[in-house]
Order: sequence, then C-alpha cells, then structure tokens
Amino acid sequence: MKAAVLERTGAPLVIDDIDLAAPGPHEVVVRTAAVGVCHSDLHFIDGIYPHPIPGVPGHEVAGVVEAIGSQVSAFKPGDHVIGCLSVFCGHCPHCITGRLVLCATPDVKIPPGKSKRLSRRGEHVSQMLQLSGFAEQLLVHEHALVKIRPDMPLDRAALIGCAVMTGFGAVVNSAQVRAGETVAVIGCGGIGLSAINAAYVAGAARIIAIDRIPEKLEFARRMGATDLIDASQGDPVKQLRELVGDGVDHAFEAIGLKQTTEQAWSMLAPGGTATIIGMIPPGVKVELHGPDFLREKKIQGSLMGSNRFRVDMPRIIDLYLQGRIKLDEMISQRLPLARINEALDALRDGHLARTVITFDGVA
Repeated sequence: MKAAVLERTGAPLVIDDIDLAAPGPHEVVVRTAAVGVCHSDLHFIDGIYPHPIPGVPGHEVAGVVEAIGSQVSAFKPGDHVIGCLSVFCGHCPHCITGRLVLCATPDVKIPPGKSKRLSRRGEHVSQMLQLSGFAEQLLVHEHALVKIRPDMPLDRAALIGCAVMTGFGAVVNSAQVRAGETVAVIGCGGIGLSAINAAYVAGAARIIAIDRIPEKLEFARRMGATDLIDASQGDPVKQLRELVGDGVDHAFEAIGLKQTTEQAWSMLAPGGTATIIGMIPPGVKVELHGPDFLREKKIQGSLMGSNRFRVDMPRIIDLYLQGRIKLDEMISQRLPLARINEALDALRDGHLARTVITFDGVA
C-alpha cells in the first residue's frame, strides 16, 4: 500500500510502498477513506514531540473494514468506522472507572516504535499514535475503532476522530459547560472551532472566539461564536474584560502555548475553569498568579476531550445529521495523499480550518 512516511523530522513526508502485517487476534484491517490533517501531526513531524522514525503519521481517520483477525466480534468487512488514538483495554483501573482515555495498557496502547504492524522492504516502520492514518490501509486493535452509521459521509466522519472529539469533548465532558454560562476559546483551528460549536449546542450565553487571523474568526462566527476578539489588535485579556467585565466561566486554550495558557487563566471570573486542550511542548512551564486560587479558579487538562469515543462519536454523528453540529464548514480543502506535504504547509500557514486527505474508490 501507499503511505506517507516520516523519514527525518522537519523534512517533507515521502510517499512510499509500505507492507501491512496480517491481522492477529483482536486486530482489524481498515481501507482508509479520509484522514484529516491535524496540528498534532506537526508536533511529531517537526520534532517538537519525539517519536521513533521512520514512521507513518496521521490519526484523524475514517474508513471501511476490509478484514478482521481472530476473536473480533464487533466488526465485519464492510462496516464503516472511525479510528481513535484513545485505544482502551477495558479492564485496567482507568477503564473500569470510566476514564478510558487514560488507558495505557501496553497490549493495546503499544509504546512508540514497538508495534510490528508496518514494514518497508523488510525494515520496521513505526505506527504513530496507534493508527498511522496517512496510508491507504490501517491495521489496528479493534478497541481503536467505533462502528458508525453508513449514511454518514466518511470525509466528515474523519474529523470526529480527533478535532471534533477533542474540542467537543473538552466542552461537554471535561468542563461540563452548562446552559447560560460564558465561554472563551483561544485558537480557532479545527479543535477550537469544535469547542465553539459544542458551547453553542450546550447553550452557552456568550461564546467569545479569540484568534489572530481574521478568516478563522469568521469561521468561528459561523460555528456559533457570539463575540470575536482579534488578538493581533491588543491584549486579548483586556479586550475580553471590556466585553464581559469580571471574566468568563470557562476558558479553553486550543493552541498549546505558554502565553495563551496564562491568558486563559487570566480571563476567568471567580470560580471559573480554564481547560487546556493544546499540546504544550515538553519542558515549557506555565506561570499562574497565586492569589487567583483564593477566588476558586481552576485549571485542568483535557486529553482527546475526555472521551468515551464509542459512545460520544455516534452521538456527535447524530447531532451532525440533525444539523446541530457543523462539520461541512470545517473542511477547507480535500487533497489526495500525493499532496500531503502541501496540506502540511497549509497547516503551518494557519489560515485554513481543516484539510482532509481523501482516497479514491472508498465510500
């Protein structure tokens, strides 16, 4: 099969032929239909987060089951599925207490570089984030997949595999935003836009979108933002307080920077919660003002929207098909795998919402 291979950090991906192992017990082969190009991929491609190479990136993926290994009972060839990097075992303390996203059991969440599912001319190739979606096929544990209804377009479904689940889940699961509360979202990429849309669905009274790029702020308005702040025009914390006085009930950071994390904290009203979604680089330290804790402010992380993805993703699909969740608006362009580096450059440029890589001949 063809796949986009990361051979050297900071260098373009190389389209090459990759061999897929035969499915073992509890493993499923998926024919890739679409894969979103996520900023998290750049963290590994550009070397911000280390990972063994050569490897195949890509994790925001949807497709059709092609074959199954032994002991697989939940899937059959022809099923439409979404992949999720939150592979779960179902029996560790995290799983049995309902926090599947924190599962780290190594027989399902194989440590980086240890999976033997991919090879190239007899040499091992790393499966990145349990999926390696920039490829024509996937070989994954069955607990990395959720079956979805067949009338859901797979290019839209792919977005739910990361950006939508992460942003939507941060609002609904991690922060549990309630109707009438006020929300600020810093960063209007795919994840931030999904958080804005989720806040709208949750009934937030004010949804303040913050970014430096005018096009992204307009995307945010279409996703449900009630107010827009252009961070290039001055201190966004000051601009926000001019809008809502004492601050917001919830601030979501969807970029992964020290400065914007500290801004999210500073935007909170007393009793407010800052939820950090972005991937802050290793070694970066965040500084908070100590007296704010006496005002019962809280800060928390959110991993993949604190998801229970086999429950959450089908629900998001239902909301989309009812017209309540917006996915069509998030796709800025569709490109073939051969143009993956063009898609990555567009992501670095920062002006598009989402690029989706699509594969010919897949439903």
